[in-house]
Amino acid sequence: MPETRDDPRRRQSVLRSIIGGSLGNFVEWYDWYVYAAFSVYFAGRFFPSGDRTAELLSAAAIFAVGFLMRPIGAWLMGVYADRHGRKSGLALSVALMGGGSLLIAVTPTAETIGVAAPALLLAARLLQGLSVGGEYGASATYLAEMAGPRRRGLVSSWQYVTLIGGQLAALAVQLSLQALLSESAMEQWGWRIPFFVGALIAIAVYLLRRKIEETADFAAARASGRRSGGIELIRSHPGAALLVLALTAGGTLSFYAYTTYMQKYLVNSADFTRPQATLIMTAALAVFMLLQPVFGALSDRIGRRPLLIGFGLGGTLLTVPLFQAIGAARSGGTAFLLVLGGLVIVSGYTSINAIVKAELFPPHIRALGVALPYAIANALFGGSAEYVALWLVKVGHESLFFYYVSGMCALSLIAYWRMRETALHGTMRNDPH
Repeated sequence: MPETRDDPRRRQSVLRSIIGGSLGNFVEWYDWYVYAAFSVYFAGRFFPSGDRTAELLSAAAIFAVGFLMRPIGAWLMGVYADRHGRKSGLALSVALMGGGSLLIAVTPTAETIGVAAPALLLAARLLQGLSVGGEYGASATYLAEMAGPRRRGLVSSWQYVTLIGGQLAALAVQLSLQALLSESAMEQWGWRIPFFVGALIAIAVYLLRRKIEETADFAAARASGRRSGGIELIRSHPGAALLVLALTAGGTLSFYAYTTYMQKYLVNSADFTRPQATLIMTAALAVFMLLQPVFGALSDRIGRRPLLIGFGLGGTLLTVPLFQAIGAARSGGTAFLLVLGGLVIVSGYTSINAIVKAELFPPHIRALGVALPYAIANALFGGSAEYVALWLVKVGHESLFFYYVSGMCALSLIAYWRMRETALHGTMRNDPH
């Protein structure tokens, strides 16, 4: 007797697949965020100069350069996932991320091998950039295709639940090491521990992903004989690709401003200690993570567009006053509430951006269509956020960064206002589930 969607075994299989599809984001973003969180400790080991801001700026430059690989990874692995399956693409992406993390963990410092140290660090980040570029499209597509039409927003929101979970795990490891090790030990060798942990977790998730099932949408796309590719994307879906670029620009810049850069802003500009900044960000990100399925479920009821417009308005009007207030905060509680306020605004984008993009493209080119323009926008705006912010600090014009984020939110708001509601008019509305 064939299984139906209501069959308990079928439900368990779907649940396992959704967990496997989203759990890779945990590993990807644990490893990705570990670099940002621990760069305050290892920057001087790879870029010794005696100038703290200059060392952090060099580490941030490597972080930004890693984003340049994301469009390449999105292109190569997006086509791979469209042609060979979402499952295969997911397994490959997490394997690449684990390899990059292991390389960072074992690379000697500049004191030992000179310029080869930052060169190897760069190679590892490029490898991880390739991985993350492919992961987003494959996982966003997989989760959207595995979910039923009435809960696509909720299911897809788990991409950012596990993504933020990876960030929280990195911060939890940082808090634990800060409690157990001295500042000197952290800078000497303690920063290597989280990269070893990331490599081990990647192995476990790789094995899990090899056992998840493939989506029916991919099977239908393969049977249709239509092939994915960059030329096909540009020729047949230029409007959708440009829309992904536009709606991503303000969202990804805001996300990195309030997560990756915020911890350094709390230390360098708001004068909190590094452990205090870690505690503030851990608490704020924990609430941020819990908000994702709430916003995702809300989008299944009222649509995706209202949430995006809410984010665009909040990001445009409130980014500057929020950053100024955080910089002036003198208590951890006040800083936490202000950071959380920014993250609540950003949730209007993060919780549903994956499903919105998946609903713009047909199955045969969905992974590439979701991944490539998103990765380009991330390389231009998300990956450079920390570097731009630190550079403006160095030249004495820090506040310009706040206006930059606000301006990009305003540009994305135009796209949100003009776009159609993808939950009603997207390419997935008639998919059988």
